[in-house]
Amino acid sequence: MTTKREIEVRGADVEKAIELGLQKLGVSRSDVIIDVIDEGSRGLLGIGSREAVVRLVSLSAQEPAPKPKPAAQTAVPTPKQQAKPAPKKTETAVAAKSNGSEVEVQEADPEEKEVAMTVMATLLEKMQVEAELTASISEPDDLTGRRVHVLDIEGDDLGVLIGPRGETLNAVQYLARLMVGNQMQKRASFVVDVEGYRKRRQQALARLAERMAKKVISRRRPVSLEPMPPHERRIIHMTLRDNDEVYTQSSGEGKRRKVRILPK
Repeated sequence: MTTKREIEVRGADVEKAIELGLQKLGVSRSDVIIDVIDEGSRGLLGIGSREAVVRLVSLSAQEPAPKPKPAAQTAVPTPKQQAKPAPKKTETAVAAKSNGSEVEVQEADPEEKEVAMTVMATLLEKMQVEAELTASISEPDDLTGRRVHVLDIEGDDLGVLIGPRGETLNAVQYLARLMVGNQMQKRASFVVDVEGYRKRRQQALARLAERMAKKVISRRRPVSLEPMPPHERRIIHMTLRDNDEVYTQSSGEGKRRKVRILPK
């Protein structure tokens, strides 16, 4: 089974911190998502200076060290004890990643689906929204291998549930996850969508990333995208992770965090 590696590194400036982090992980820029937490400051004449802080999330899998196998012991069955046949090995579902490695698929929790459907139906009723609610399961995440339940809301004039750049939809999803997580006493991870908005948004962001990457390559200058929530910034990072001519990093604070595309 694969594990995700994530480290936080400090350096004299952003570039030095990134280089140090890459050395520690033993990977190249194209194998990590770079998140600039603090760009640091040189201060005034060295007074008030602070180091830059970056977080690197490795996109390559690291295999955990295999556990040592216990020494084999030979047992002689007694008349009352017969040797049991060895259990059959079960096949583990795996999903291929873009770098050629594999990650174990983690199936969605069926109980979470039932609770989420009930909670979401109640929310729609309280909001006086007439719509049809259906559920499906996502494809395995290419980094974690995890599947999640997708609750899709369909009906007429549902733009009010989406809001500008999906802000209302994100708020509804956040509220629904909190309610489900409270009932189940664990973190909920299902996704709420309205008439396939998230899929269309993902496709639009992927096209934007590729278009901006071409601009960076031709002009040899970095380009900063508009501020985005974490799941949208991840789409940009994942779209360009295999591009040999650019790399990406996140910077800014809070809702102003955005992705920068830089030439290699």
